Amino acid sequence: MGLSACVPLFLPQQARSTSSPTTEKVSAGLKPFYSQVLKWKDCGSGLQCTTASAPLDWTEPAAGTVDLALVRHPASGSRVGSLLVNPGGPGGSGYDFVKDSLDYATDAKLQAGFDIVGFDPRGVGRSSAVKCYQPAQMDEYLYGLTTAPRGTDAWIRELETASADFGAACEKNTGALLGHVDTVSAARDLDLLRAALGDKKLNYLGYSYGTFLGASYADLYPGKVGRLALDGALDPSTSNADVTRVQATGFENALRAYLAGCLDGAKCPFSGTVDDAMSTIGALLASVDASPITAADGRKLGANTLLTAIIYPLYQAEAWPNLSEMFTTVLRGDAAAAFQFADGYNGRGKDGSYRDNSTEAFMAINCVDYSYNDDPAAMRAQAAQIEAAAPVIGKYMAFGDIGCANWPHKFTGQRAKIHAKGAAPILVVGTTNDPATPYVWAKNLASQLDSGHLVTYTGEGHTAYNKSNACVNDAVDGYLLRGTVPAADPRC
Repeated sequence: MGLSACVPLFLPQQARSTSSPTTEKVSAGLKPFYSQVLKWKDCGSGLQCTTASAPLDWTEPAAGTVDLALVRHPASGSRVGSLLVNPGGPGGSGYDFVKDSLDYATDAKLQAGFDIVGFDPRGVGRSSAVKCYQPAQMDEYLYGLTTAPRGTDAWIRELETASADFGAACEKNTGALLGHVDTVSAARDLDLLRAALGDKKLNYLGYSYGTFLGASYADLYPGKVGRLALDGALDPSTSNADVTRVQATGFENALRAYLAGCLDGAKCPFSGTVDDAMSTIGALLASVDASPITAADGRKLGANTLLTAIIYPLYQAEAWPNLSEMFTTVLRGDAAAAFQFADGYNGRGKDGSYRDNSTEAFMAINCVDYSYNDDPAAMRAQAAQIEAAAPVIGKYMAFGDIGCANWPHKFTGQRAKIHAKGAAPILVVGTTNDPATPYVWAKNLASQLDSGHLVTYTGEGHTAYNKSNACVNDAVDGYLLRGTVPAADPRC
């Protein structure tokens, strides 16, 4: 008998209210986690939600558990499997990424072929989360000003005290989880989620930091790699100091690219050459560093907050006109627009509340993923290198080691190249003028991976899939849906 026109061609959501885990051999201690049945419930807008359980400490599965929050958009067409998605960070909510920005995270082709699954990694958002400060304390930590001049011993001591207090609060309010939010543990969680979802191999789309999470998974479980697309790649072998230096260069280059376009158009707050405009921005940063601008709510706009406000719209070229508007107001002595951008970056609402714990999770994860050194002489030497690489904004990105050097938990691993020997082909996407994850990192990761394949997007902005052109989208869609790997870099 033929299908009636009103009979759906895929199973309705209520018929797939549970996920059947795969059957695979794991240790007795891990078996309860790998064999758990996920029970999905409707959470509006065609989405389903559930919570999985993972070991707090993967080396001691009986030592406690963490919750992992998931949301999925069931495949609307012929289903290939599950596609887990991570937006980056670290600290970004994959749950919110899928729930609130599904069409930004993935296109219609992927939504037809996959159950799109967003998840909050351990320490993040709706999962067992890092907790540190109340909103007023976060305001002081993020926006507070030092009293000593930048770079002096007294200034360093002020920052060390603030960082130590923050770390102590995180330890007190988070508990044992704080020592287990590292990326390797999160990658092991990924394998558990893959099995619980019923997929024999992992299909994954990771952006920015999510590329490091995906590459770490491939290194741990090369035989379980299905199709991994890594967009806006990090170089796993890069030290924290090199990350800061290369990012400072990336954002300085993006700022120059913005100014080149601004000076050629109307309503640009700058004049002269790009170098002239960069000098104006440098003078502005120095000015608010010495004499902060007071906003209507009493907060004071210093150089660190202004830099955050500048960086935020540099992530996407579409936001550059807004950056011009912000510069116009700050140059007039008005801090409102700058605080609006900085608040957007930090997840702070107009009422002073914070929409999530992304800043706290960012710190907690980075502090156990890298090694740090707060020796003043070493930091000053690094600061000189950063400022040489980025003369305008570099000095305001230096001394970052202070934030994690006295963290309650230390990095115990080693930053090294990831080869993922034996893994199926892995797609790495890089944007030539990506300010946050510079293109050189994508080239490095693609060459490190034994099965890495690079897709280059020539353009501006952070990450490329679903926000650049059809060339990139076709390469990523073809790979994830059909396993097709470009014969050579298409140079989109």
